[in-house]
Formats: sequence, structure tokens, C-alpha cells
Amino acid sequence: MKITSLRRVFSGRNVYAVVETDEGIAGVGDSSLNTRASAVAAVLELIAPVVTGQDPFNIEHIWQDVFRGTFWRGGPVLMSALAGVDAALWDIKGKALNTPVYNLLGGKCREKIRMYCHCGGKTPD
Repeated sequence: MKITSLRRVFSGRNVYAVVETDEGIAGVGDSSLNTRASAVAAVLELIAPVVTGQDPFNIEHIWQDVFRGTFWRGGPVLMSALAGVDAALWDIKGKALNTPVYNLLGGKCREKIRMYCHCGGKTPD
């Protein structure tokens, strides 16, 4: 499996990283950074060529490649973009292996969690 594209999707003030593969599996990760969506979107566009063609299962390698491949490491804009790509890669891996991501990260540790409800949904579903 290879990454074929990294694109940005805007929803209100939020920006999401969408990583697509040659096997038709896509992953989505939240890259939002309040008031800096356009800057994060620009970083996602700049790192798209770095991740394209790579194996999406090599999550740590891709993370290090993007993080260490920039002159100015870290900072909220790069880290927000990278967080979205990282989450999207885990999403792909979970879908490809047909298991929830929490199983890949050590297993379930609680039956329920509190969540923010500011994402615009009218019901818990």
C-alpha cells in the first residue's frame, strides 16, 4: 500500500488532513489550530510531496521524516499539521487491519469517556 495524496479539507474554522492510498483506504486527522487554519493548510500542502509514495504503515518514519525535514522544527503550525497526518495514518492502519485504532495502541482502557460537544452535532450520534 502506498500514499497517493495528502489533501486538506476545511469545515468552518477547522482544517483536516486527508491521506489517501492506492488501495482506496483514506484516513482523516484533525489539524485544526484556532485562528491559524490557512497556515496549517499551507504546511499540509508543502509536506504532501514528502508523504506521497510512502507506506502509510510506517507512521513513525513518516512523522520523523516530516518533523526533521524542516529547517524550523516544531512550533504550533507544523505540529498541528503533523498531528493531523499522524492521526490520518493511524486511521488508515486501523481500517486496513479491520480493528479500532485503540487495539493498535495497547487496547481499550475504559468503557466510556467524556467528550466535547462543540463540533456542531445536534445529537450524541
